[in-house]
Amino acid sequence: MHSATVVIDPAFTIAPVRRGTFGTFVEHLGRCVYTGIYEPGHPTADEHGFRGDVLALAREMGVSTVRYPGGNFVSGYNWEDGVGPVSERPERLDLAWHSTETNAFGLHEFMTWTQVAGVEPMMAVNLGTRGLPEALDLLEYSNQRRGTARAEQRRANGADEPFGITFWCLGNEMDGPWQLGHKTAREYGRLAAETARGMRQMFPDLTLVACGSSSSGMPTFGDWEREVLEEAYDQVDMISAHAYYREQNGDLGSFLASAQDMDHFVASVAATADAVGAARKSTKKIGISFDEWNVWYHEDESKLPKGEDWPVAPRLEEDVYTVADAVVVGNLLISLLRNSDRVHSASQAQLVNALAPIMTEPGGAAWRQTTFHPFALTSRYARGQVLRVAIDAPTYENARFGTSALVDAVATHDAETGEVAVFAVNRAVDGPTTLRVDLRGTGAPALVEALTYAHDDVHWRATEADAETVLPTANATARVEDGVLVVDLPAVSWSVLRLRA
Repeated sequence: MHSATVVIDPAFTIAPVRRGTFGTFVEHLGRCVYTGIYEPGHPTADEHGFRGDVLALAREMGVSTVRYPGGNFVSGYNWEDGVGPVSERPERLDLAWHSTETNAFGLHEFMTWTQVAGVEPMMAVNLGTRGLPEALDLLEYSNQRRGTARAEQRRANGADEPFGITFWCLGNEMDGPWQLGHKTAREYGRLAAETARGMRQMFPDLTLVACGSSSSGMPTFGDWEREVLEEAYDQVDMISAHAYYREQNGDLGSFLASAQDMDHFVASVAATADAVGAARKSTKKIGISFDEWNVWYHEDESKLPKGEDWPVAPRLEEDVYTVADAVVVGNLLISLLRNSDRVHSASQAQLVNALAPIMTEPGGAAWRQTTFHPFALTSRYARGQVLRVAIDAPTYENARFGTSALVDAVATHDAETGEVAVFAVNRAVDGPTTLRVDLRGTGAPALVEALTYAHDDVHWRATEADAETVLPTANATARVEDGVLVVDLPAVSWSVLRLRA
């Protein structure tokens, strides 16, 4: 059996736990919207056509923000197509996903859904095929109370009060050659700056996110962030980061250490942003919006349609996740938490059906994928301050990173309740690891709960027929001995350990 030690002390904090860490993403991709969150006529549908079973699961997940409407979709989207009487809305070709967009679900429907779900909207503007004028029109339509043409148009369309959207993405993945309206960093940076400047002239207190790199593997990574921020540093609050991970060629060891890449990504973007700020002699700190992250295989049976086939809401990117995938998702959340000083917002992509923790069948059931569980429990129990933990763990060799620690962990401390939550993963594939958590400075802690997600078959998948064989279960090995929490972590597992002084 392996052994590892974690030392935590409430005196050593990183940043407050940011509720924005637990955001997600709804894009007009595949069945995320249609037969995902929206299915009029479904047995659980409400008066708006929203699936009640999906709403209940989204609330259980503890989702804080939802990014919308894309994603690649937004770079060819005309927001005006999705407002007004549904019967009068035009159908359009969605070039991003080679599908037909009916526009039955648009801005008003999304804003109503966020209100029903109790989440904050994170709206993206199209800077691919459109630009500043259209972004200003959308902002005026959404947020101006009354009197102007766009405000009165919104009121005529049924929303007398403004939507009050304050969180905005300035385009999506504009560094990617696949993106409609793909631009160089200088071209995009200038467009983002002028769009942000115009939006702030209308509403000064917006939170604005510029497009960063669509992955750290992009050939322009680093240079892209530098050039964009040299143009837009004073106008934006955050720059985005996107990253997806998958097990390749049976290399489970490298896959389990994916959070190392996320840590490096955050550190690199933060260093680049700080270098631009230093050159400008600015005291401002640019935050990071990790507004696309997940496990994504790109290998599901459904492929993008081609030629004259432009279906409505086809089954696209419907990955069915494993226990190992869930452990990696839990570890990525550990990375996001420990980087809370710079990562101010994050969005797991996506919420329903398309590479998602929630799956549905049209007219049928909704169920939790394996990746649902670490997200829901981390969102529920991460409170107060993120603590700077010291980890002493054995390492193992893997092809991608060389060496990685067998155990990774982060902790949070809520001073109001006295509760400490430790989130930990065991990356060992050959057996359990005994973890000792030194709780110095936390008083006389008592164990509240220890939950572990693991299974002998790390490639077990949840399905509609069986979504509950593997669930987080109580870890009976957890105990507190002389101020030290001791617990055995099974191989390839994620755990949350709760204590209270």
